Amino acid sequence: MSRACHVYTEPTRQTVGAYLEQWLSAQQSRLRPSTHESYRRVLRAHVTPAIGGVPLTRLTATALDDLYARLLRDGRCDGTGGLSARTVRYTHTIIRRTLADAVRKGLLARNVADLADPPSATEAKAPTMRTWTADELAAFLKHVSEDRLFAAWMTAASTGARRGEVLGARWRDLDLVGRRWGIVQTVIESGVSRPKSGRSRSVALDAGTVDTLRAHRKAQAAERLALGPAYVDSDLVFCREDGEALRPRSFSRAFDRHVATAELPRIRLHDLRHTWATLALSAGVHPKIVSERLGHATIAITLDTYSHVSPGTQQDAAETVAALLRTGQS
Repeated sequence: MSRACHVYTEPTRQTVGAYLEQWLSAQQSRLRPSTHESYRRVLRAHVTPAIGGVPLTRLTATALDDLYARLLRDGRCDGTGGLSARTVRYTHTIIRRTLADAVRKGLLARNVADLADPPSATEAKAPTMRTWTADELAAFLKHVSEDRLFAAWMTAASTGARRGEVLGARWRDLDLVGRRWGIVQTVIESGVSRPKSGRSRSVALDAGTVDTLRAHRKAQAAERLALGPAYVDSDLVFCREDGEALRPRSFSRAFDRHVATAELPRIRLHDLRHTWATLALSAGVHPKIVSERLGHATIAITLDTYSHVSPGTQQDAAETVAALLRTGQS
């Protein structure tokens, strides 16, 4: 007869909260800064307040199921309701990863997250992409034309750059004469990081965006002069009036307010990036160029992400080639 094997673990009084903080500290040099910041934010906002006081060895799958149900019901920090299934599943993914390390290090006999029931992958699917038409984008830019950060909105709209990349732009990275922008860093909530792909890239700027950036530089110089020694010269193109970096979430909230007051279809700030790509591909810009400007690792990502663009493309291709064949036969 075979016997079931049981793994012995040394009893510990360490709490879930203490372990998670220890884990975050150990991972700081192993994760990309933006990933570490994301994990830290989720764990501290949604996990530690709820189960941080539970002894690590007493944590159960049922406790995790209760946590997920609570987050879905009323997990938003501003008290306006529950988190999306996508966010709760992401929370589960992080918890599962932290507990897997605890098992590997002998702190736990098994990973109870493997037994929990988070929202399914189907429930947590990415939200449907929403974009603006060219007219709607033009209307937004007209609406924010007097805003202090108009140049930031223009840069985001005309380049397809990510939010953090726009906020991380430095004057030394811009060549306004050659109309190029070297994207070498991104701003996250906790500081500065490398671009998402881990690689820098250079994108061309159109004449209108360059003119807007020149006007913005003059306005920023006036702010610097007015504050004098109190101004923090971070070399950031888009920053607060005192020169300090803008927080990404504050930038997104400002965008949301502008969209609401402009009475335009509601989209996220990140959807400006999708809007640029959709307009470019619809206008016939080669996917390879779009992929390079967006900073995608491969053109396959671009083609997969924007496979919905120009649904008539295959029909157009069929008719075009057929016309060539007819010409050759005549």
